[in-house]
Amino acid sequence: MPESQLYGPPQPAPTPSRPLLGITVLVVEDSRFACEALRLLCLRSGARVRRADCLKSARRHLRVYRPSVIIVDLGLPDGSGLDLIQELVSAPSRVPVILGTSGDRFAEHAAIAAGADGYLPKPIESLAIFQEAILTRLPDERRPVSLNLPTDELIRPDPIAYQDDMAHAADVLADIEDTKALDYVAQFVGGVARSAADEPLARAAEDLADARRNGRPVAFFAAQVAGLVQTRLHDRQVV
Repeated sequence: MPESQLYGPPQPAPTPSRPLLGITVLVVEDSRFACEALRLLCLRSGARVRRADCLKSARRHLRVYRPSVIIVDLGLPDGSGLDLIQELVSAPSRVPVILGTSGDRFAEHAAIAAGADGYLPKPIESLAIFQEAILTRLPDERRPVSLNLPTDELIRPDPIAYQDDMAHAADVLADIEDTKALDYVAQFVGGVARSAADEPLARAAEDLADARRNGRPVAFFAAQVAGLVQTRLHDRQVV
């Protein structure tokens, strides 16, 4: 039974303008910028939103609540979101809608193979795409009788959330000898930068990831990413 039916009075029925009323969305996402975009999309759609920033937090949440929808980032600080998707698919009480998300343009196949019902590529900013990804996978009784999907409304997160992500990246980059941390930060920074349309930083993160994949020295590429991150921490106009 969904969280909204386990706790409290019955939720209001969805409407054409707020088609996700009564729905609770759990966002498993370590990027504050990406999470802020999803929070705004949920708010605009009428859904309640909860956030977990790692696998441990998500699993702790799921022991207490059962959301109607879960959106799982595939690259998390304590492991792969694919593992969580597989757990959710095989759970005795399955979350009705499981969606994967990533800034990696090649990740969709992996998410679907793990059992996700669908996939949201980053940046997630289109209200119509967001609503459709959820509504088309909900049971008929959870959908509004009629629906007026917005055609071109885009959600723009607060740039302050991008600054928070840059501060997190700077902390991780403080120890460039930690190769596991470098793999994570390349993925994290690349996804955040693509979500924010920050092409120079996205390219630098991809260069770092490519060097790691091919066993090349990474000091130059890590320093390049670290320098760009520091620049953005001191320039609130980047986004």
